[in-house]
Amino acid sequence: MNAMRRNVLKGAGGFGALSVAVAAGLLKPTRVLADWNQSAFNATQKDAALSAIGGEGAESSDKITVKAPDIAENGAVVPVEITANLPGLESIAILSEKNTNPLVGLYKMTDTDGYLSTRIKMGATANVRAIVKAGGKTYTAAKEVKVTVGGCGG
Repeated sequence: MNAMRRNVLKGAGGFGALSVAVAAGLLKPTRVLADWNQSAFNATQKDAALSAIGGEGAESSDKITVKAPDIAENGAVVPVEITANLPGLESIAILSEKNTNPLVGLYKMTDTDGYLSTRIKMGATANVRAIVKAGGKTYTAAKEVKVTVGGCGG
């Protein structure tokens, strides 16, 4: 049997079983979908977002590196890399301080080496801030990124 065909059939069978479980009421979307911090993602001010994720009063750390371009020609896709060399890493949050909703992402980290790479949307020139929880403490680092055109704010 063709390997591609086998993979398609396995995927279709799994999807079918999941569909039957949802239709029967055994699985509810609220149980299946990840829990998220709605108040933090809906915050329209940087301080409110920081407060919602427990990041107020975070101390600056040279063990966190925020790598992003100095100038982003397209604010819709700004590559960002966060490296945190801190023991007991728990989570990494990324904020674009002048976005309509500053909290861009909140990542729970378990058994990782403290590296995160993603692309974010920026509405205007602003600091990209990483908030890292590690060892029961909260740390931060930031880098300014200048957005020239195409930001999410227009």
